[in-house]
Amino acid sequence: MVYARFFRVLGFALRLLAHGVWWELLLRRLRPAWVRETAPARYRRWAAAFGDLAVELGGALIKLGQFLSARVDLLPDFVTEELARLQDEVPAEPFERIRPLLEAELGEPLEAAFRAFEAVAIAGASLGQVHRAWLPDGTPVMVKVQRPGIERLLAADLAALQVVVRALSLYPPLRRRVDLDRLLQEFSRTLWMELDYLAEARNAERFARNFAGDPGVRIPRPFWSHTRRRVLVLEDVTAIKITDLEAIEAAGISRSEVARRLYQVYLKQVFEDGFFHADPHPGNLFVAPLEGEGSGGSGRPFRLHFVDFGMVGWISPEARRWLREAAIGLGTRDAGRIVRAMDALGFLLPEADRTLVRRAVEQLLDRIWGLSMRALREWSLTEMETLFLEFRELLLRFPFQIPQDFLLLGRTLGLLAGLVTRLDPEFNVFEEAEPFARRLLEEEPWGWVEQILETAWGILRTPLDLQRFLERSLRGELQWRVTFPEARETLSLIAEGFQRLIWQLTGLVWVMMGLFAGLNHQPALAGVLLGIGGLWLLWGLRPLRRRREGGG
Repeated sequence: MVYARFFRVLGFALRLLAHGVWWELLLRRLRPAWVRETAPARYRRWAAAFGDLAVELGGALIKLGQFLSARVDLLPDFVTEELARLQDEVPAEPFERIRPLLEAELGEPLEAAFRAFEAVAIAGASLGQVHRAWLPDGTPVMVKVQRPGIERLLAADLAALQVVVRALSLYPPLRRRVDLDRLLQEFSRTLWMELDYLAEARNAERFARNFAGDPGVRIPRPFWSHTRRRVLVLEDVTAIKITDLEAIEAAGISRSEVARRLYQVYLKQVFEDGFFHADPHPGNLFVAPLEGEGSGGSGRPFRLHFVDFGMVGWISPEARRWLREAAIGLGTRDAGRIVRAMDALGFLLPEADRTLVRRAVEQLLDRIWGLSMRALREWSLTEMETLFLEFRELLLRFPFQIPQDFLLLGRTLGLLAGLVTRLDPEFNVFEEAEPFARRLLEEEPWGWVEQILETAWGILRTPLDLQRFLERSLRGELQWRVTFPEARETLSLIAEGFQRLIWQLTGLVWVMMGLFAGLNHQPALAGVLLGIGGLWLLWGLRPLRRRREGGG
């Protein structure tokens, strides 16, 4: 059975790969219009075929299909619609196969462990299934139990995917930019991690601590008395599925507000907590209506409910620091910050021209800033061609790579983008990122000082640069030509007066920095800055000295 599964998965993947090579690399050169016209029907058939295979076999294929079905921000509707059924239509195992595993894990009959247990699963997942039950004290819970023999099925699926990855790695441009082997290793690691329900229960508790002060998010509580490595018991927090748009609207909840809160919740997880829910597909998120009325036309109050904490991601403090830099750069349209963060995080290859990359980022921001998710999807071909022509050399060399530590985060953000787009096609990521970026900048311990110092340094250098310029001019190094004797003294007086003005302006900048430091409760720093500013002002206010040729 395992070998048959391996060859079925491998055969499908290789047929799809051959289809792509034939149509997209060969026929597109000969009959591009015909290839474009037939693409929707062809890829709809392939998506439907993959969905049928995934439903039949389960395992890793379900995970892959769920990920692809959520990418409505990138994949066309005719593909995601075919794969969307993998969020709900995963067939459950017969209860007679599940019951022995449950009782073996719990060490007692189900009648002793639960007051009541529904034999019909309410949801089938890729690696397990969920049943509704009641603890002996009557508490309603959800019981997640692994599918029997899932380890052997995963091993077969991953072995088939390994062959596919090796075939794709034969394509040099793809091999240079993406470490496909590492990508598969990361995917495998997360799948095996999901099989440990004890770790998942601990993840749920950590998320609960992180969102303890947020009334808009609810994390279910695990019941350790009934949780084992292959059985997880959580409190029942099911509500409206996040992609049930009709039910959300019928409950009086604003879809755009749901998108906004989901986006903000993930900003917190990634940029503040460094610990994120890495599987935000529609089956793992619910919207629960609350009593009351929203303010400002925002609709009825609600709360986001998260479930399934088997796939999570961590971000190191150093990586989080540079991700925050990138977020600040995006929110403030600072291309320089974005490029510095990309470089520090390893997204730029050593040979990349940083100046050219910065120009490209600036142009991209100018073109896409303020566009909604719908507009980003429909970004015109003309715009892309213009950008390509302007930065043709950069894009042909393509000096970018995907660091291995960001593979899982990239997958998560892809799922998130798909959900947000489905909830609100007009959602504007830039407008939502700006206040968050401003807050990050304010929360940086010395971020505001760094910004002011960076601005002040340019002003601070001006008198020194001007002085060097004038000295070189007066020494004749710049070959100034003076045609009358008084011009030299007049030029010196004008330059010195201008220099005094620069010193005075610089002194005022230092004084302003000192006042700002005082307002930010930094008295020691304020005193130093005010002192420097005072000295600068005194130096700038000193009287002019008249200069005579020959020292007379």
